[in-house]
Amino acid sequence: MKEITLNNRKNGMPVLLLTIALYVLATLGLIFGIEYEYWILVVLCSIWLALGWILFLGLKTLKPQEALVLTLFGNYVGTLKEPGFYFVNPFCVGVNPAAKTKLNQSGDVDSQSKRSVIFTQPQAGQAAETVNKKISLKVMTLNNNRQKINDCLGNPVEIGIAVTWRVVDTAKAVFNVDNYKEYLSLQCDSALRNIVRLYPYDVSPNVDTTGDGVADEGSLRGSSEVVAARIKEEIQGRVEEAGLAIIEARITYLAYAPEIAAVMLQRQQASAIIDARKMIVDGAVGMVEMALERLEEKDTIALDDERKAAMVSNLLVVLCGNHDAQPIVNTGSLY
Repeated sequence: MKEITLNNRKNGMPVLLLTIALYVLATLGLIFGIEYEYWILVVLCSIWLALGWILFLGLKTLKPQEALVLTLFGNYVGTLKEPGFYFVNPFCVGVNPAAKTKLNQSGDVDSQSKRSVIFTQPQAGQAAETVNKKISLKVMTLNNNRQKINDCLGNPVEIGIAVTWRVVDTAKAVFNVDNYKEYLSLQCDSALRNIVRLYPYDVSPNVDTTGDGVADEGSLRGSSEVVAARIKEEIQGRVEEAGLAIIEARITYLAYAPEIAAVMLQRQQASAIIDARKMIVDGAVGMVEMALERLEEKDTIALDDERKAAMVSNLLVVLCGNHDAQPIVNTGSLY
């Protein structure tokens, strides 16, 4: 389905004024015809008063960044995109199958629920809700629900994304899919699962995330920009037929699932403690070596191997200990 953009003149206001003027004239003509028994005039005025309101159905108003897809007896006529007050064929009908769909996104957020909702037809005794058939061409942000997905190592993680999108082809959006908003939401979920399964939560050895057969350091936590770009490409490929353009995809929430979060936190803490200890030991050994070299260079004191070992032990205890050293004054000799 190819989009047809209608370049209709904005004749809405002249037609509106003309229709109202004809109603006024028809009313006066009906009164005059009845009074002077001009029955032809009475019939013509009565017909106009009974059917003239049909012209009001052809009046369409569009705001900036809005579009209206029109069909005539089931055939696609075209799409109005420019803002203005139009007059079209009164029998043309606007089509928007996603008009009643409320997603957790900018523009049509349903405050009663954070999940996707489709409003059903009103029940008996309820007033019918006016449905806006216009399609928004604005940039929208879809904030999909958090999902629990296993990463490439099998660890369950919770992740949420925000997708910025817009409608670029109204004909495809209306006629190629049943409901383009629901279609986008489902494709976002599917694409997110496909990409997250390729990455570990954190950097892990011997993991290939790019598919080139070489292990790399890609991860959900450390390569969020790369992961977001791949998610965007994946979604765009899926929604091309729906006439949608994905502008940006961002990870808004990332964490281990609650059932393993505590264990993984302990693992991260242990790894951090080990790395810190390694750095402290490396620094302490360097400082001891420097102290011994300075003492030997300046001949400050001559130390045999046993005293050097004792000095090294004492310095390492002082430099690597978790608490402040408690000095002990030795007034005697080591021997």
